[in-house]
Amino acid sequence: MGVIAELLKSTPLPKMVKIKEKFDDTCIPVDQIHDTVFEQLGQKKLEGMIKPDMRIAITVGSRGISNIPLIVRSIADFVKSQGGQPFVVPAMGSHGGATAEGQRAVIEGYGVTEEAIGCPILSSMETVEIGRTEEGQPVRMDKNAYEADGIIVCGRIKPHTGFRGPYESGLMKMMAIGLGKQAGAEIIHQDGFGHFKKNIPMFGTVILRNSKVICGLALVENAYDHTREIVGLTPDEIITEEPVILQRAKSYMPRILFDSCDVLIVDEIGKNISGDGMDPNISGRFPTPYATGGIDAQRVVVLDLTKESHGNACGIGLADVTCMRLFEKFDKEATYPNAITNTVTGELKIPMIMYNDKQAIQLGIKSCNEIDRAHPRVIRIKNTMQIETIEISEGMLEEAAQNPDIEILTQPEEMHFNEQDNLW
Repeated sequence: MGVIAELLKSTPLPKMVKIKEKFDDTCIPVDQIHDTVFEQLGQKKLEGMIKPDMRIAITVGSRGISNIPLIVRSIADFVKSQGGQPFVVPAMGSHGGATAEGQRAVIEGYGVTEEAIGCPILSSMETVEIGRTEEGQPVRMDKNAYEADGIIVCGRIKPHTGFRGPYESGLMKMMAIGLGKQAGAEIIHQDGFGHFKKNIPMFGTVILRNSKVICGLALVENAYDHTREIVGLTPDEIITEEPVILQRAKSYMPRILFDSCDVLIVDEIGKNISGDGMDPNISGRFPTPYATGGIDAQRVVVLDLTKESHGNACGIGLADVTCMRLFEKFDKEATYPNAITNTVTGELKIPMIMYNDKQAIQLGIKSCNEIDRAHPRVIRIKNTMQIETIEISEGMLEEAAQNPDIEILTQPEEMHFNEQDNLW
């Protein structure tokens, strides 16, 4: 037995209880999504935006979005119904390792393949300068999108993980950063996240005024990551209505229904879950000082990296402890381009690495200060997108029982580890 195991072996682990957190589950049924897309893009205010033989670029970002292959296929079908020729461009700044192949692989990993969407994917890191901001910064745009006859900006609107403002994650940011590819993203990130509140609309407006954006399709999800709203917007409405939609999106957001805990265990992080691997709006761990929220956890333990993240371990620096199975999947070439571009290095630092899950959890508990060690407050979630059914330690049962939005599902049980002392 090594020194680490010796130091941790006497740290007891609490029994855990499965609970169900209840949120508003209003959503658009999957079998109605195609018609909803047609309805929104077919509104009178958007009439005539697509003419026969126009080449129309459709944006797809780097996040895991509910029903995204179906939504993109529906947009492409609508374009074809108007006589247009649709194609998809990845709009994700420096993600995907800042390569054309990597960005194509990211969206294909979400099911957005040429076969699934019925149109070509044109992935390139080449950009063109399309104008300057009022402060003189160059604004760059994906060359394929710029040369199209029209652009449909499709993206999810939700709270950002690193700043607060009238425009956070959404269509304006997708234009300002996503369509700017690595070169454009680097320009806007040079001032840091403290300036995003100003820079996102400033850069995005230049793109609206100097390119062929014909409309936006805003997607909003409910607390269970199901499609709740699909909203077609004119270019001018992207400016005026996105802040309104953002407020609705914030009201739909789920959260862990406890204000604090000693240790938060996150089974997996990944780029398909959040730009920061785990959504700080849930975990409470933010990469910048310009946003707050989420649970107050004294220690965060992260155990694994999703396959869909393709080795990108962005956000691991927001954890206190991890383990070898995640670290062995860490790909610097896939991860570091984000920090090189966005200048936020802290979320890529390596936390303490334990040999297995059991040691990682024991370390999380042992390193806490001023807690009830006989009854530690521990929460375990699969990831920050799936927090309907979670686990809490026995010491949190009384608080859970008092919350009408929590249903207790099981009796307290020991944590189950396999032969390698990893959870299963």
